Amino acid sequence: MTPEIPTQILDIVPLQKTLDARVRVPGSKSLTNRALLIAALADGFSTLTNALFSDDSFYFANALQNLGFRINLEPEKAGITVGGLGGTIPSESARLYVGNAGTAARFLAAFLTLGNGDFFMEGDARMHERPIGDLVAALRQLGAEISAPDGGREPTSLPLRIHACGLPGGKAEISGNISSQFLSALLMVAPCAGQTVEITVTTELASKPYVDMTLAMMADFGVAVEREGYHRFLIQPACYRACRQLPIEPDATTASYFFAAPALCGGSLLVEGISRRSNQGDLAFLDVLARMGCTVAEETDGIRVHATQALNGVDVDMRDIPDTAQTLAALAPFACSETRIRGITSARLKETDRIAAACAELRRMGVQVEEFEDGMLIQPCAEFRPAVVKTYNDHRMAMAFSLVGLRVPGISIENPACVSKTFPDFFRVLEGLR
Repeated sequence: MTPEIPTQILDIVPLQKTLDARVRVPGSKSLTNRALLIAALADGFSTLTNALFSDDSFYFANALQNLGFRINLEPEKAGITVGGLGGTIPSESARLYVGNAGTAARFLAAFLTLGNGDFFMEGDARMHERPIGDLVAALRQLGAEISAPDGGREPTSLPLRIHACGLPGGKAEISGNISSQFLSALLMVAPCAGQTVEITVTTELASKPYVDMTLAMMADFGVAVEREGYHRFLIQPACYRACRQLPIEPDATTASYFFAAPALCGGSLLVEGISRRSNQGDLAFLDVLARMGCTVAEETDGIRVHATQALNGVDVDMRDIPDTAQTLAALAPFACSETRIRGITSARLKETDRIAAACAELRRMGVQVEEFEDGMLIQPCAEFRPAVVKTYNDHRMAMAFSLVGLRVPGISIENPACVSKTFPDFFRVLEGLR
């Protein structure tokens, strides 16, 4: 359930001690949403354990319920049971609302093409700005009929109208530089197409680890994909097998905020239940922390970060881990040399323009920062200004920049309730570090 968090401004009180803590973060958003889609396509009932219960996952689960699927939600147990129907969609019409859940919007757009009927999908104002045109174009190449609500033939964002009569299949080309979610959506629905699907990626693929995550989840449900690197994928018609019990790993992106805390406050912190063997690419943020001078160690029950020395600035390409860029942006002013973040052009198309937003809020706190199309250059800051950090209704802005308040007095977070998108209990867990 969503905790009682002040909806306007939350003051972050600096820690008065070095850290000696352990935390458990909720299940991965990316894994939960992939599992929900594939479980709905599988034959039989699948149960997800340690699933994420947040705004994004509720939007996805509610959409499946509105489509006629049997979904049993047990928030108190972090469990979700999905009754899959072997690649069919029960409802012949539905109007779906996905808020600002980009993963749900992209995955469901592909999913709906497998049905038989007319479907309408919309989101909030920001979701109506976020791109989906490349995915729509690829689905049309596979035989789908998708249009804008006014009958336009080239929708580039939500809302979408989908006239579904099954997905014929065949060959499709798609660019990969805007969002890997487009490719993941195609891959997951491809086994349920009428014929073999061949997907060619025409550009350099952003966020490659998320595609690896998709392929691993498909394998968990019994479907293998032939591939040539990240350029070509061949998917034969197949039926997903239900998973009686599928544990969802703790979310690596969410873990990044707590991994970063010792770098600011000293001491050590262990995130429970997570391993470097995970397919979650955002665990590569640990390598960034190591370059900055932290010690990273995998233990039997999780991963520990320990920090005892001054932070080094880094020059790092975060193309494959853009969701952790804000975490690094919050750390960077405390380093003894400048930090350059590169390769995150895709971050401009998230819940907000995260490059512009991060630069604006760093300047608000007195940090010298230079903005580039693909990232930012952040200078060490000797004297911070008190500030109310704007979040732009972006959960990652709220969580990342709350870290600054653990070290600097006078930092407050505007609209802290926006963390409900992925981690409703974030501020409770953060407070538990004391």
